[in-house]
Amino acid sequence: MTQSAGTHPHSMDVGRIRAVTLDLDDTLWPVWPTIARAEAALADWLAVHAPATAAMYADAKALRAVRVQVEALRPDLLRDLSALRRESIRLALTQAGDDPRLAEPAFDFFFAERQRVDLFDDALEALEFLAARYPVVAVSNGNADVHRIGIGRYFKASLSATVLGVAKPDARIFQAGAQAAGVACGAVLHVGDDALLDCRGALDAGMQAAWLNTAGAAWAHEGAAPHATVPSLTVLCQWLA
Repeated sequence: MTQSAGTHPHSMDVGRIRAVTLDLDDTLWPVWPTIARAEAALADWLAVHAPATAAMYADAKALRAVRVQVEALRPDLLRDLSALRRESIRLALTQAGDDPRLAEPAFDFFFAERQRVDLFDDALEALEFLAARYPVVAVSNGNADVHRIGIGRYFKASLSATVLGVAKPDARIFQAGAQAAGVACGAVLHVGDDALLDCRGALDAGMQAAWLNTAGAAWAHEGAAPHATVPSLTVLCQWLA
């Protein structure tokens, strides 16, 4: 089922929705420009505070290669993107001969920059619409902080794979989202951009799912399709009104 406009049919049972769980990265803002900007800011910080590391890892690809090393050394951190980033910085500092204790302030600087997101044009209006009608719970595999970003007032709770120790599409993170909202999974509409992590995961957890599909891609996964496929959050809100 692929829809590209608000006039297309959908199978959402709007009357059954009592809460909304919402993905963050690439649903409310584009994530990769945010990460790229934060990594560039980190490089500038390292140039001042850890010049040997900055010189050795002047190329962002080189620093990402260190992250691959850390993933292999510390598979326990794969659900904790903050810890993974912090330990990657620590390893880079160590390999370059700089003080590994700089990993903490370096990460703190990066993390603050990571929260400087550019919301999609319709994100705030959609959040206001949703929060006025439902308890809204953020469910994310990433490490964005809705309060530091400045949108915490729209959310009853914000859950991350880092805190829960499980990541989408694991049903348990969706179940935790429903619990935080105070309703059963069957009363939740999950909204997200990732067909597998968001939609397939939510469907497997017994939720209704709305796929934010700005690219107009076809549904390519086995099993049931999302209850709605929308090109924008604005269209989703029109269908829920």
